[in-house]
Amino acid sequence: MTTDPIHEVPEGIEQLLEIMRRLRDPVGGCPWDIEQDFSTISPYTIEEAYEVDDAIARGDMADLKSELGDLLFQSVFQAQIAADKGLFNFQDVAKAISEKMIDRHPHVFADESNEKSADQQTRDWEKVKAAERERRGETRVLDGVAMGLPALMRAQKLQKRAARVGFDWPDASHVLDKIREEAAELEEARDTLSQAEVFEEFGDLLFVVVNLGRHLGVDAEEALRACNAKFTRRFNSVEDALKARGKTPDQSDLAEMDALWNEVRAADKVAK
Repeated sequence: MTTDPIHEVPEGIEQLLEIMRRLRDPVGGCPWDIEQDFSTISPYTIEEAYEVDDAIARGDMADLKSELGDLLFQSVFQAQIAADKGLFNFQDVAKAISEKMIDRHPHVFADESNEKSADQQTRDWEKVKAAERERRGETRVLDGVAMGLPALMRAQKLQKRAARVGFDWPDASHVLDKIREEAAELEEARDTLSQAEVFEEFGDLLFVVVNLGRHLGVDAEEALRACNAKFTRRFNSVEDALKARGKTPDQSDLAEMDALWNEVRAADKVAK
């Protein structure tokens, strides 16, 4: 029996890079891995990032280690695709991010003072990023906000970017007024306008609610994710209560399920 040379490569990132190279090798590689490209792998990259976040939220460190490995593999996969096309390789990626981090932290890696406040460091960071965007030819205020971000996250980033140049409400009370205005417009659209206009007004309302979160210091994406988890947990409790009665949800009705829901909510408040 011969030993696969892959086991002779030093463990760690070098071995992972060699594994990826082997998987993409046209001779003897994995057919599925070989036929992938940037666009087909991208959904998996996004999914793995969310699974990292989920492991953190659950406080599962063993799972976090595994999910971070999966996410790292996605970076290695994308870099290997680029290398196969003669564009760049993983070492180029690592070198570029290293240089970027050094440039963005002159208070750590250069001769600048390290006694700046966190707010000042944030302002300096934004200046460096603005200069980077300008070098890329991104001259408009909203240029560079990634299109592929989840909608709530992108809305918040767009609003934050606009706020930097003064396009913002002075405080949360003004945003609440705008929410009432948008809610009224949505109600009117529902009653008198087309579905396309309802769609637009609903989007406007969501956008303003995200802005309220920003003014309150609440991340809209994280808040909705937490609410989704809460809803799932509470509905599961309602389903468990129905099961104890010998029923399934489709054998119940709204009145019964709503009463059980209120019991779950009350129990949550007591637990807090």
